[in-house]
Amino acid sequence: MEPELVFAGQVIEWRGLSPYYFVPVPDEESADLREVAAMATYGWGMIPVLARIGEVAFETSLFPKDGGYLLPVKDAVRRPQGLSAGDDVTVAMTVRLS
Repeated sequence: MEPELVFAGQVIEWRGLSPYYFVPVPDEESADLREVAAMATYGWGMIPVLARIGEVAFETSLFPKDGGYLLPVKDAVRRPQGLSAGDDVTVAMTVRLS
């Protein structure tokens, strides 16, 4: 199993046809992710991960953005914890290589 990355970030809202919520992955952790990206990505630079915010664990894929990554925060994760844009969170995340 790959090592777990733990980082703090702020929930941001991406406004479009429907709002999406993300936590930007900090530069240091993004650099670590770039080292394994070629082994993990399934296309378009997306990296599959297992993530946990609070007590809620979920599977998703990181979106590449401006040399870093964005962690999508699904409504099923956000709503039970009352999270919205501007909230600070701690994320534990493991890259899924298989």
